[in-house]
Amino acid sequence: MSWDTLEITSAQLGEKRLSSYLLIDMRNEDALHYGMIPQAKAVASAKLMDHAKEWREEGLAVVLYCMTGELSVPAAEELRKAGVDAYSLKGGYADWIVWDMKNCASKKKEAEESIRKAFHKKLFTPFAKALNTYELLSPGDHVAVCVSGGKDSFLMAKLFQEIQRHNKFDFKLTFLCMNPGYNETNRLVIENNARLLDIPLEMFDSDIFDVVDTIDKNPCYLCARMRRGHLYAKAKELGCNKIALGHHYDDVIETILMGMLYGAQVQTMMPKLHSSNFEGMELIRPLYLIREDDIKRWRDVNGLHFIQCACHFTDTCSAVDPEAHTNSKRMEIKHLIQEMKKVNPYVEGNIFKSVENVNLRTILAYKENGQKHFFTENYDRWGQE
Repeated sequence: MSWDTLEITSAQLGEKRLSSYLLIDMRNEDALHYGMIPQAKAVASAKLMDHAKEWREEGLAVVLYCMTGELSVPAAEELRKAGVDAYSLKGGYADWIVWDMKNCASKKKEAEESIRKAFHKKLFTPFAKALNTYELLSPGDHVAVCVSGGKDSFLMAKLFQEIQRHNKFDFKLTFLCMNPGYNETNRLVIENNARLLDIPLEMFDSDIFDVVDTIDKNPCYLCARMRRGHLYAKAKELGCNKIALGHHYDDVIETILMGMLYGAQVQTMMPKLHSSNFEGMELIRPLYLIREDDIKRWRDVNGLHFIQCACHFTDTCSAVDPEAHTNSKRMEIKHLIQEMKKVNPYVEGNIFKSVENVNLRTILAYKENGQKHFFTENYDRWGQE
């Protein structure tokens, strides 16, 4: 089997039986966490030529895809020179998501039923537990559920809809999505997912990506700060008193280790925070006790596909340098935790609990209201108790 061109469309791909070609995802490790085309095999771009002989001998057409289709074209050309019947998926993974959505009916029912049944213990129960344990939701609250477009925030939106269905007390929800400068494809993916999952998004525009594009140092940090400020401002304008972000359990433990290893400090990502710049506003993280692997399973079982970070920086790195994000600090920490887990299966829970079991008498110093306090201040008093 072969096509008449180097680039093929998602529609052309869908017309052929999977057994007649080999689908290869050549994106970096960070990108793979956001999902893959079903039954694709992940092969790093640097390793593609190592498989040339094997693929040539198998005699199957090999279809490569990256995020946007830019990187897969030259890779397919190189494989062709080695005698492989290779092709590039036009528009890449992003284009395939849009095509797949056009062929989908509403996924609201399946997604909701899976939360109530198959994933009740893994998703709904820890969601409700976080709300209760950390007192994240109160009668009369108006919560801006911030949907960025990824798996975490869309799941959070569905869980909030489910908790509201139980009608324990009255509270309001506004599903807020800020467009910081998404390209047309990514914005379409977000809008289509909201439609498929029956989430009434209120979208507003900002120029954050354009501003961050001019920054050389720590663009991701600046982007996150600016996003939060815009979300607070819009939420307050809409009468909300809280914004909900989709950080999960794995984000928490990774942040603890990152702070220790790269920031020389012991701190965590708190389940809720009072805003210092927007009076009366509060940030909450209701996915605080939910594991990322369970979110991925919910996504995959329901055949859902979400965008990555989707900023200009991510788009460029995915297209030009597939290894650019692989060595990010957070990815390093993910790998470190996985290695430690091989020796100690309880390491993740221990990291999480470590910031619940802080004993001020066993640390050298701590900070309060910006002031540093050393153990020597209380050393003699503690010795007399």
